[in-house]
Amino acid sequence: MSGGARRLLAALLTAGLPVGVALADTPFGSYWHDGRAELDAYRYTVVRYGQLCRGQCIAVYVTEPFSRSKRVKVDDPSRNPRDVVDVLKLNLVRDFQTGIYDYNTMTSLFVTSDGLVPVKSSFLCTEWCGNVYEELHVDPGSVTQSLSSYFEDESRTESLRRPSGGILEEELFVRLRGLDGDYLNPGERRTVSFLPSAFRRRLTHRPLAWTLARIDRSPRAVTVAVPAGRFAASLYTVSIQDGPTGRFWIEGAHPHRIVRWEWSAPVGGDRWARDSNDSGELSGSERTQYWKLHAEGDESRLRKLGLRPVAP
Repeated sequence: MSGGARRLLAALLTAGLPVGVALADTPFGSYWHDGRAELDAYRYTVVRYGQLCRGQCIAVYVTEPFSRSKRVKVDDPSRNPRDVVDVLKLNLVRDFQTGIYDYNTMTSLFVTSDGLVPVKSSFLCTEWCGNVYEELHVDPGSVTQSLSSYFEDESRTESLRRPSGGILEEELFVRLRGLDGDYLNPGERRTVSFLPSAFRRRLTHRPLAWTLARIDRSPRAVTVAVPAGRFAASLYTVSIQDGPTGRFWIEGAHPHRIVRWEWSAPVGGDRWARDSNDSGELSGSERTQYWKLHAEGDESRLRKLGLRPVAP
C-alpha cells in the first residue's frame, strides 16, 4: 500500500467511516496501492478523414484520493475525509499523424476503487486548428457535460439523464478487465445503455446522446499474438446500435490487461460508423513511478515500451 493510500485509510478510520474494499488486504489493494502506476503501451491506428492513420497510444492506470465535491485529486485526504473517495484513474493518451499535422488527445477516466463506479471523465484534443476540452461529471441519475471548443457555437453545458445500468464507452477499458470480478461470464451477453466516448464524438462531431450496445463474451479463451507476445485471452465484442463494433482481447492471467482492441464499421456505414474507429496492440507494459522519470535520459524507457520519444 502506498503512502497516499495509507494516509487515506487512516483518515477514513479516524472519521469512523467504512473503508472500501480497495483499501483492504485484497488482490486489488495489494496490486493497485503499491505506490506505482501501470503503463500499457500500444501500437496504434485510427481512421480519420476516411483514411487509416498511424500513431502511438499509452494507457496509464493509477490510484489516488479524490474529492467528491471538487472532482479533483486531493493533496491531503485527512483535511476533509468525508469528502474523499479512493479512485482508479485511467489516462488514455492517443497521438497520431494526419498528413502535415498531428492530433494529441488524452482521456482521463475516474472510477471509484470500490465498485469501479465512474464519477468523472475529461477529454482534451489539440491539433493545428485549435483546442477542445470536455469535462463530464457522472452522477447516479445524470451526466453533465461542460464543453469548450474553438468551433463557433459548439461550446456548451448540458445535462442528460443517466439510464440505470448505463455505461460510458471510456469504462470499457476498466470494466472489461474484470478488476472487481468478471464483467460477464464466458458465453454471456448483455445489452446496456451506452454513451459513445468523447474521443468518438469529437472525431465524428456528434452530440452527447445515449444509445444501446450489446456486449458479448466468447465462451472459450482464445490466443492472440501482439508485439508484446502471445497471450491466452477472453474476447469481448461490443456492438453499438447502428454503429461500429469493437473487439477487446483481455489477458486471462492477472492483471488482465487489454492485450488488443479494434473497432470496425459495418458494411455501408456512414462517417459516424467509420471515423474514430481505432485499434491498439500491446507493445510493452511496466509498473513504475513514472512521475519520477523526468530526467534527461529517462526517455529511453519509452523504447522498452515500444514507444517513440517526441524528441529524436
